Amino acid sequence: MSFALSKIFWTLTAPGNLLLLFLLVGLFATGGFRARRSLLCARAAAVGLAIIAVLPVGAWSMRTLEQRFPAPANLPTHVDGIIVLGGSVDQVATAETGQPEVNAAAERLMVIPDLARRYPDARIIFSGGSGELRDPDEKEAPVARAALEEIGMDIGRVTFEGESRNTWENALFSRDLMHPQPGQTWLLVTSAFHMPRSVGIFRHVGWPVVAYPVDIRAPRTLLYRPDFDLLRGLELLSQSVHEYIGLVAYHLLGRTDNLFPAPDATDSATKTP
Repeated sequence: MSFALSKIFWTLTAPGNLLLLFLLVGLFATGGFRARRSLLCARAAAVGLAIIAVLPVGAWSMRTLEQRFPAPANLPTHVDGIIVLGGSVDQVATAETGQPEVNAAAERLMVIPDLARRYPDARIIFSGGSGELRDPDEKEAPVARAALEEIGMDIGRVTFEGESRNTWENALFSRDLMHPQPGQTWLLVTSAFHMPRSVGIFRHVGWPVVAYPVDIRAPRTLLYRPDFDLLRGLELLSQSVHEYIGLVAYHLLGRTDNLFPAPDATDSATKTP
Protein backbone atom coordinates (compact mmCIF):
# COMPACT_ATOMS: atom_id res chain seq x y z
CA MET A 1 0.00 0.00 0.00
CA SER A 2 2.79 2.46 0.89
CA PHE A 3 4.38 1.79 -2.50
CA ALA A 4 1.20 2.72 -4.38
CA LEU A 5 0.58 5.74 -2.15
CA SER A 6 4.10 7.02 -2.75
CA LYS A 7 3.58 6.87 -6.52
CA ILE A 8 0.23 8.67 -6.31
CA PHE A 9 1.62 11.31 -3.95
CA TRP A 10 4.53 12.04 -6.26
CA THR A 11 2.20 12.39 -9.24
CA LEU A 12 0.28 15.05 -7.35
CA THR A 13 3.32 16.93 -6.05
CA ALA A 14 5.71 16.88 -9.02
CA PRO A 15 6.62 20.51 -9.85
CA GLY A 16 5.56 20.22 -13.48
CA ASN A 17 2.19 18.73 -12.54
CA LEU A 18 1.57 21.41 -9.91
CA LEU A 19 2.33 24.19 -12.38
CA LEU A 20 0.06 22.56 -14.95
CA LEU A 21 -2.72 22.40 -12.36
CA PHE A 22 -2.31 26.11 -11.65
CA LEU A 23 -2.50 26.86 -15.38
CA LEU A 24 -5.66 24.76 -15.78
CA VAL A 25 -7.31 26.51 -12.86
CA GLY A 26 -6.36 29.84 -14.42
CA LEU A 27 -7.82 28.87 -17.77
CA PHE A 28 -11.13 27.34 -16.71
CA ALA A 29 -12.20 29.03 -13.47
CA THR A 30 -14.50 31.95 -14.31
CA GLY A 31 -16.79 34.47 -12.68
CA GLY A 32 -16.26 37.24 -10.09
CA PHE A 33 -13.81 36.55 -7.28
CA ARG A 34 -13.08 33.11 -8.74
CA ALA A 35 -11.92 34.76 -11.96
CA ARG A 36 -9.48 36.96 -10.06
CA ARG A 37 -8.08 33.96 -8.21
CA SER A 38 -7.80 31.97 -11.42
CA LEU A 39 -5.87 34.82 -13.06
CA LEU A 40 -3.53 34.84 -10.07
CA CYS A 41 -2.99 31.08 -10.45
CA ALA A 42 -2.22 31.43 -14.15
CA ARG A 43 0.24 34.26 -13.52
CA ALA A 44 1.94 32.32 -10.72
CA ALA A 45 2.34 29.30 -12.99
CA ALA A 46 3.74 31.43 -15.81
CA VAL A 47 6.23 33.13 -13.49
CA GLY A 48 7.22 29.77 -12.02
CA LEU A 49 7.87 28.31 -15.45
CA ALA A 50 9.90 31.38 -16.46
CA ILE A 51 12.04 31.14 -13.33
CA ILE A 52 12.70 27.42 -13.90
CA ALA A 53 13.56 28.07 -17.55
CA VAL A 54 15.91 31.03 -17.01
CA LEU A 55 17.49 30.56 -13.58
CA PRO A 56 19.43 27.40 -12.63
CA VAL A 57 17.13 26.59 -9.70
CA GLY A 58 16.94 22.96 -10.81
CA ALA A 59 20.72 22.71 -11.01
CA TRP A 60 21.15 24.32 -7.55
CA SER A 61 18.66 21.92 -6.05
CA MET A 62 20.25 18.91 -7.72
CA ARG A 63 23.81 19.95 -6.91
CA THR A 64 23.12 19.91 -3.17
CA LEU A 65 22.17 16.25 -3.42
CA GLU A 66 24.99 15.30 -5.78
CA GLN A 67 27.72 16.84 -3.64
CA ARG A 68 26.59 15.19 -0.41
CA PHE A 69 28.63 12.09 -1.23
CA PRO A 70 31.35 13.17 -3.66
CA ALA A 71 33.27 10.59 -5.66
CA PRO A 72 36.03 9.07 -3.51
CA ALA A 73 39.50 10.44 -4.16
CA ASN A 74 40.93 6.98 -3.49
CA LEU A 75 39.10 3.72 -3.94
CA PRO A 76 39.72 0.86 -1.49
CA THR A 77 42.50 -1.54 -2.40
CA HIS A 78 40.21 -4.46 -1.55
CA VAL A 79 36.46 -4.69 -2.13
CA ASP A 80 34.36 -7.67 -1.06
CA GLY A 81 31.33 -6.74 -3.08
CA ILE A 82 29.63 -4.23 -5.36
CA ILE A 83 25.95 -3.26 -5.17
CA VAL A 84 24.45 -1.61 -8.25
CA LEU A 85 20.97 -0.15 -7.83
CA GLY A 86 18.43 -0.28 -10.63
CA GLY A 87 16.93 2.69 -12.42
CA SER A 88 19.23 2.55 -15.43
CA VAL A 89 17.06 0.64 -17.91
CA ASP A 90 13.62 1.04 -19.46
CA GLN A 91 12.02 -2.34 -19.03
CA VAL A 92 8.69 -1.28 -20.54
CA ALA A 93 10.34 -0.06 -23.77
CA THR A 94 12.45 -3.22 -23.81
CA ALA A 95 9.32 -5.34 -23.76
CA GLU A 96 8.15 -3.51 -26.88
CA THR A 97 11.40 -3.44 -28.85
CA GLY A 98 12.85 -6.78 -27.80
CA GLN A 99 16.30 -5.29 -27.15
CA PRO A 100 17.80 -3.79 -23.97
CA GLU A 101 16.78 -0.15 -23.63
CA VAL A 102 18.70 2.10 -21.23
CA ASN A 103 17.88 5.57 -19.94
CA ALA A 104 19.70 8.66 -18.67
CA ALA A 105 21.02 6.76 -15.64
CA ALA A 106 22.77 4.15 -17.81
CA GLU A 107 26.12 4.91 -16.17
CA ARG A 108 24.95 2.90 -13.16
CA LEU A 109 25.03 -0.15 -15.41
CA MET A 110 28.00 0.78 -17.59
CA VAL A 111 30.47 1.00 -14.68
CA ILE A 112 29.98 -2.66 -13.78
CA PRO A 113 32.52 -4.10 -16.26
CA ASP A 114 35.21 -1.62 -15.18
CA LEU A 115 34.65 -2.27 -11.47
CA ALA A 116 34.59 -6.02 -12.14
CA ARG A 117 38.02 -5.78 -13.77
CA ARG A 118 39.37 -3.57 -10.99
CA TYR A 119 38.13 -5.98 -8.30
CA PRO A 120 38.25 -9.49 -9.83
CA ASP A 121 37.35 -11.21 -6.55
CA ALA A 122 34.44 -8.96 -5.61
CA ARG A 123 30.90 -10.28 -5.65
CA ILE A 124 28.46 -8.15 -7.66
CA ILE A 125 24.71 -7.70 -7.34
CA PHE A 126 22.37 -5.71 -9.57
CA SER A 127 19.18 -4.87 -7.68
CA GLY A 128 16.14 -3.76 -9.65
CA GLY A 129 12.62 -5.08 -10.04
CA SER A 130 9.71 -2.92 -11.16
CA GLY A 131 8.84 0.50 -9.79
CA GLU A 132 5.89 0.76 -12.17
CA LEU A 133 2.28 0.68 -10.96
CA ARG A 134 0.92 -0.08 -14.42
CA ASP A 135 3.55 -2.59 -15.59
CA PRO A 136 4.62 -4.46 -12.44
CA ASP A 137 5.55 -7.61 -14.36
CA GLU A 138 8.23 -5.88 -16.43
CA LYS A 139 11.40 -6.20 -14.33
CA GLU A 140 14.71 -4.36 -14.62
CA ALA A 141 17.01 -7.26 -13.74
CA PRO A 142 16.47 -9.28 -16.95
CA VAL A 143 17.05 -6.16 -19.05
CA ALA A 144 20.26 -5.39 -17.15
CA ARG A 145 21.41 -8.98 -17.70
CA ALA A 146 20.78 -8.70 -21.44
CA ALA A 147 22.50 -5.30 -21.66
CA LEU A 148 25.61 -6.59 -19.87
CA GLU A 149 25.71 -9.68 -22.08
CA GLU A 150 25.46 -7.43 -25.12
CA ILE A 151 28.63 -5.55 -24.15
CA GLY A 152 30.54 -8.76 -23.40
CA MET A 153 30.32 -8.84 -19.59
CA ASP A 154 30.78 -12.18 -17.86
CA ILE A 155 27.41 -12.24 -16.10
CA GLY A 156 28.37 -15.37 -14.21
CA ARG A 157 29.87 -13.02 -11.61
CA VAL A 158 26.66 -11.02 -11.21
CA THR A 159 23.69 -11.82 -9.00
CA PHE A 160 20.47 -10.29 -10.33
CA GLU A 161 17.80 -9.32 -7.82
CA GLY A 162 14.55 -8.62 -9.62
CA GLU A 163 11.79 -8.30 -7.02
CA SER A 164 12.53 -4.95 -5.35
CA ARG A 165 10.25 -2.02 -6.15
CA ASN A 166 12.08 0.79 -4.36
CA THR A 167 15.35 1.61 -2.62
CA TRP A 168 14.20 0.18 0.71
CA GLU A 169 13.54 -3.18 -0.92
CA ASN A 170 16.82 -2.92 -2.87
CA ALA A 171 18.65 -2.92 0.45
CA LEU A 172 16.60 -5.61 2.15
CA PHE A 173 16.46 -8.09 -0.74
CA SER A 174 20.11 -7.59 -1.67
CA ARG A 175 21.19 -8.13 1.94
CA ASP A 176 19.21 -11.37 2.10
CA LEU A 177 20.86 -12.62 -1.10
CA MET A 178 24.45 -11.57 -0.42
CA HIS A 179 24.70 -12.00 3.38
CA PRO A 180 27.32 -9.28 3.98
CA GLN A 181 29.58 -9.86 6.98
CA PRO A 182 30.91 -7.35 9.53
CA GLY A 183 34.18 -5.78 8.45
CA GLN A 184 33.61 -6.33 4.74
CA THR A 185 33.92 -3.50 2.21
CA TRP A 186 31.04 -3.03 -0.23
CA LEU A 187 30.75 -0.36 -2.92
CA LEU A 188 27.32 1.12 -3.55
CA VAL A 189 26.76 2.34 -7.12
CA THR A 190 23.86 4.65 -7.90
CA SER A 191 23.23 8.12 -9.30
CA ALA A 192 24.88 10.87 -7.25
CA PHE A 193 21.57 12.59 -6.44
CA HIS A 194 20.17 9.28 -5.15
CA MET A 195 23.18 8.48 -2.97
CA PRO A 196 22.24 10.24 0.33
CA ARG A 197 18.97 8.36 0.71
CA SER A 198 20.51 5.10 -0.51
CA VAL A 199 23.45 5.22 1.92
CA GLY A 200 21.07 6.11 4.75
CA ILE A 201 18.90 3.09 4.00
CA PHE A 202 21.80 0.65 3.73
CA ARG A 203 23.24 1.93 7.00
CA HIS A 204 19.85 1.51 8.67
CA VAL A 205 19.58 -2.16 7.64
CA GLY A 206 23.07 -2.78 9.04
CA TRP A 207 25.04 -2.76 5.81
CA PRO A 208 27.78 -0.08 5.78
CA VAL A 209 28.77 0.85 2.23
CA VAL A 210 31.30 3.00 0.39
CA ALA A 211 29.53 5.46 -1.92
CA TYR A 212 30.47 5.24 -5.60
CA PRO A 213 28.31 7.97 -7.18
CA VAL A 214 27.79 8.14 -10.94
CA ASP A 215 25.46 9.90 -13.38
CA ILE A 216 26.12 13.56 -12.53
CA ARG A 217 23.17 15.69 -13.69
CA ALA A 218 24.24 19.17 -12.50
CA PRO A 219 27.89 19.90 -13.36
CA ARG A 220 29.39 23.12 -12.02
CA THR A 221 29.01 24.89 -15.36
CA LEU A 222 25.21 24.90 -14.96
CA LEU A 223 25.21 26.64 -11.59
CA TYR A 224 26.14 30.23 -12.35
CA ARG A 225 24.73 31.08 -15.74
CA PRO A 226 21.19 32.00 -16.79
CA ASP A 227 19.74 29.90 -19.56
CA PHE A 228 16.46 29.46 -21.38
CA ASP A 229 15.86 25.73 -21.21
CA LEU A 230 12.55 24.88 -19.56
CA LEU A 231 12.81 21.16 -20.27
CA ARG A 232 16.20 20.72 -18.58
CA GLY A 233 15.36 23.03 -15.69
CA LEU A 234 12.06 21.30 -15.00
CA GLU A 235 13.65 17.85 -15.26
CA LEU A 236 16.41 18.71 -12.77
CA LEU A 237 13.96 20.32 -10.36
CA SER A 238 11.52 17.40 -10.58
CA GLN A 239 14.22 14.81 -9.97
CA SER A 240 15.68 16.67 -7.02
CA VAL A 241 12.31 17.49 -5.41
CA HIS A 242 11.35 13.83 -5.76
CA GLU A 243 14.53 12.89 -3.91
CA TYR A 244 14.02 15.46 -1.15
CA ILE A 245 10.49 14.15 -0.62
CA GLY A 246 11.93 10.64 -0.49
CA LEU A 247 14.48 11.69 2.15
CA VAL A 248 11.76 13.14 4.36
CA ALA A 249 9.35 10.24 3.85
CA TYR A 250 11.94 7.53 4.49
CA HIS A 251 13.12 9.27 7.65
CA LEU A 252 9.54 9.61 8.95
CA LEU A 253 8.93 5.93 8.17
CA GLY A 254 12.00 4.98 10.20
CA ARG A 255 13.97 3.72 7.21
CA THR A 256 16.92 6.08 7.71
CA ASP A 257 18.54 7.31 10.91
CA ASN A 258 19.23 10.83 9.59
CA LEU A 259 17.11 13.21 7.57
CA PHE A 260 19.99 14.04 5.23
CA PRO A 261 22.69 11.31 5.52
CA ALA A 262 26.29 12.43 5.08
CA PRO A 263 29.72 10.76 4.95
CA ASP A 264 31.18 9.82 8.33
CA ALA A 265 34.66 9.04 9.59
CA THR A 266 34.25 5.37 8.71
CA ASP A 267 33.50 6.26 5.08
CA SER A 268 36.62 8.42 4.85
CA ALA A 269 38.80 5.72 6.36
CA THR A 270 37.43 3.08 4.03
CA LYS A 271 38.18 5.13 0.93
CA THR A 272 41.87 5.42 1.67
CA PRO A 273 43.98 2.59 0.21
